[in-house]
Amino acid sequence: MLKSVFLKRALQFVLLGAVIFTFLAADQDARFQSIGHQLMCSCGCNQVLLECNHVGCPLSDGMRNELASYIQRGDSDNLVMQAFVQKYGPTVLLAPTTTGFNRLAWIMPFAVLGFGLAGIYFVVRAWRKRAAPLPAGSVPLAQGEELERYSEQVRKETEV
Repeated sequence: MLKSVFLKRALQFVLLGAVIFTFLAADQDARFQSIGHQLMCSCGCNQVLLECNHVGCPLSDGMRNELASYIQRGDSDNLVMQAFVQKYGPTVLLAPTTTGFNRLAWIMPFAVLGFGLAGIYFVVRAWRKRAAPLPAGSVPLAQGEELERYSEQVRKETEV
């Protein structure tokens, strides 16, 4: 009876360990995918680290193994990213950080778009205010006092 209870408990612990190991492995794989898609391969192919299909790439396999070892060690995502930046430089990051001078990389595209739209608005506004050009060979129409003078001249000349 004691042996049966002991065996039952041991089996429960083994099953619990298997379930925990499965969830931890799934979590590690998800972290591997997440971090790997935030890094670029440093071989010069300009592809995401996990999607580098450069034939005979000298760096991608090593970088993937490095990433896997950092995750297995239990390093945080931030620590892993910092380690890659220290080793390969800031160009290893797929997107620039949002600190310091790198903020311009995030702000400038929107600022340029805004200034461009504002410039287009002012150019179109100026074009709309401009008088329509007269067709070639036409005479501009007289207005006001000038119109009366021409009308008087026409009456005199035609005697109407």
